[in-house]
Amino acid sequence: MADLYSTLSVARGASEADIKKAYRKLAKELHPDRNKDNPGATERFAKVTQAYDILTDKDKRAQYDRGEIDEDGNPRMPFGFGGGGARSGRGPDFRGPNGEPFEFSGGGEAADLSDLFEGLFGGLGGRRGSGGGGTGPFSGFGRRSAPPQKGADVGYRLDVPFEDAAALKGQRVTLSSGKTLDIKLPGGVEDGTKIRLSGQGQAGPGGNGDAIVTIAIKPHRFFRRDGDNIRIELPVTLNEAVLGAKVRVPTVDGPVMVSVPKGSSAGKVLRLKGKGFTGKNGERGDQLVTLMIDLPADDAGLAKFAEGWADTRNIRAGLGV
Repeated sequence: MADLYSTLSVARGASEADIKKAYRKLAKELHPDRNKDNPGATERFAKVTQAYDILTDKDKRAQYDRGEIDEDGNPRMPFGFGGGGARSGRGPDFRGPNGEPFEFSGGGEAADLSDLFEGLFGGLGGRRGSGGGGTGPFSGFGRRSAPPQKGADVGYRLDVPFEDAAALKGQRVTLSSGKTLDIKLPGGVEDGTKIRLSGQGQAGPGGNGDAIVTIAIKPHRFFRRDGDNIRIELPVTLNEAVLGAKVRVPTVDGPVMVSVPKGSSAGKVLRLKGKGFTGKNGERGDQLVTLMIDLPADDAGLAKFAEGWADTRNIRAGLGV
């Protein structure tokens, strides 16, 4: 089997970024969807994916570089076992605790090495042969190989309008394959929320990976999020603030009529229940409307009124001035 680094066409000391770049290039060329009439490409795609999975896992890569696992991710047989059949005569590769060489029989009856291993390693966990548990150095002998690796996950960014995120309106995402899927936004959705679409990633010998969709909520020109609440500054005229009025207020669900109380000051906050973001508990927050009195510039009538009227209150007494 080819060396994993050669499979990905990278140097043995390649960085993780170089490995990912090489994998993306090969995966695009060899993907089964683009090579339906080329089984060789599909087989190579599986090998490329397996090489990528091992070399991007820091622990597995270190084990592979040390020769502890093979290209399939399985433990290598110690002492070179499994290679070329029985040998006769003296075996210079095998020595006892005191350095003495072992003799191997070349006759018709296979030698029983269990006593040898017990002398070297203090026993094999009380068992001889393959199969069950055990904690000795050969406790993995006879076990099944690791299952085939799944394909790689694929990441996507989905821009969601502010109003849609607040009301949890369904969204549509287009995958790299051209396939479109409708997804449901979760309660408490925010910038950076990740949604996993099972089986929508790269193909692999152990099945497809997943698609990971990262949500990016678009900013709004006058709404501002505050936890599960939404804030907005609403301009009102002096007449509306002094005399009270019914005014239209925008919400993420559309405009509604709101009563401005008589004698409202700038900065007064009105609360619209259930017009905010949907939280993780399924309940919606509120919309908080801050009144901002907007005075016209250079209005002669307003200036004349102000000249003939005086407010004698000390409205800054609370500030110590």
